[in-house]
Amino acid sequence: MSGAPHTSLSSADTAWLHMDRPTNLMVINSILLFGRRVDWERFEEVIRTRLLEPYPRFGERAVESRLVTGGVRWEPDPEFDLARHLHRRGLPAPGDEHALQALAGDLASMPLDREKPLWDMYLIDGPSKGSAVIVRMHHCIADGIALAQVMLSLTDPRAAGTDGAAGADGATGAADRTNRAMLVGPAALGSHQADPDSHRADPGSHGTIGAVRGLAGMVVRESARTLTHPRRALELASGAVADAQALGKLLLTPADADSVLAHGRGATRCVAWSRPMSLDRIKAIAHAQGATVNDVLLAAVSGALRGYLTAHGEEPHELRALVPVNLRPIGPGAAAELGNRFGLVYLTLPVDRAGARERLYELKQRMDAIKHSPEGPVSYVLLETAGLAPAGIERYIIDFFTAKASAVITNVPGPRETVYMAGSPLRTVLVWAPTAGSVGMSVSVFSYDGRVTVGLLTHTAQVGDPQAIVGRLHREVATLARLAPPATPTDGRSGRAAARR
Repeated sequence: MSGAPHTSLSSADTAWLHMDRPTNLMVINSILLFGRRVDWERFEEVIRTRLLEPYPRFGERAVESRLVTGGVRWEPDPEFDLARHLHRRGLPAPGDEHALQALAGDLASMPLDREKPLWDMYLIDGPSKGSAVIVRMHHCIADGIALAQVMLSLTDPRAAGTDGAAGADGATGAADRTNRAMLVGPAALGSHQADPDSHRADPGSHGTIGAVRGLAGMVVRESARTLTHPRRALELASGAVADAQALGKLLLTPADADSVLAHGRGATRCVAWSRPMSLDRIKAIAHAQGATVNDVLLAAVSGALRGYLTAHGEEPHELRALVPVNLRPIGPGAAAELGNRFGLVYLTLPVDRAGARERLYELKQRMDAIKHSPEGPVSYVLLETAGLAPAGIERYIIDFFTAKASAVITNVPGPRETVYMAGSPLRTVLVWAPTAGSVGMSVSVFSYDGRVTVGLLTHTAQVGDPQAIVGRLHREVATLARLAPPATPTDGRSGRAAARR
């Protein structure tokens, strides 16, 4: 394989590589569902010409090394063989969607082989008369935005001309089409993006970042003492950081309350996914309530989690989620940049609120509050610095911050129209983001071709029936659709008044 040898991983990518644990693998899992069978030879050629040639990273291993900053470097795999990464399987009986769900859960529980490039794809015959492609890529390669663009650059906007030679305008054109398709999608579905403008943010340009970098270095040097007494860090930061509120939230937020949904246990994972939901329907609900698509989906998730807790004999209470915020540009050519460029913000889900309307308006206010917060860039710097720390300190830092949340919630936009891979129409896209540290559950939203799907990834020993949560999610969306429009504006105190009615 070609590519620049001995390229060091960025400190953020190193952090994601070292976050791997038997109970929480840092692997982004996804399933592509096709309406008809995908031809194996055409599929193999697409991967060779559109993945390996434009992106040499997929032919490289992550190798621990003392010769580079951060201690890990990318090296071309001298024994690279595409057959070690592309696998063909049939579904076990009865060969239906439940069998696919079980297979996806089994694969999500398996670590990737560190002796070869950190990705695998499985072409599955079925369910029914179609095909499925299960994709597994390590988070250290790239974040969800970049990997979604890479995967969709393997597709064409039509069935003709997809013989693996990149169609009429080549792989670069496919990537640019993908970028444009993602850009014209609804802003509220901008993965990892709290607001439409956040993709322009640069972790190195924020006014507080220089001071935060110095403070992050102190956190690494004095990890246990600083994180055990985080107010000390804020005292040191107060003279240098103009707005320490974001840093304070990251450091002073307490651990999330214990529940059946919190704190992942065991190495076995299971997955579930929703039926595709009409994006127009979600947008209509949002418009009627003066909210965003994101607000509606998060309110539905909150209601579904409330119902699940109640059914398992727990008193519903607020649950905190980690929400990624994109920090990379999105546009033509952006897919060529791999790596991780996102921060994390804490979002408290109003699972304790009994009414669907009240949950929706409470979420709208909380989302509005974090849209322009510097928490994303600040958390990116802390993660970046953790990647430079010794393994024990890095683990301590990750545990400290992930104990504050019970779930990760991601939101990735895809093309608005049907695309084709190896000549077969792509029907549905399902995604599961990994969970780090002690976080127990992943909730991943993907929009494609006018529809939205929600995927859940849980620990089997903790939530062995995630499909029960998905079923409640559909009922919550139906409940939100039946709500009458508010009699008063939905922002500020007027919104809270409307929520109570």
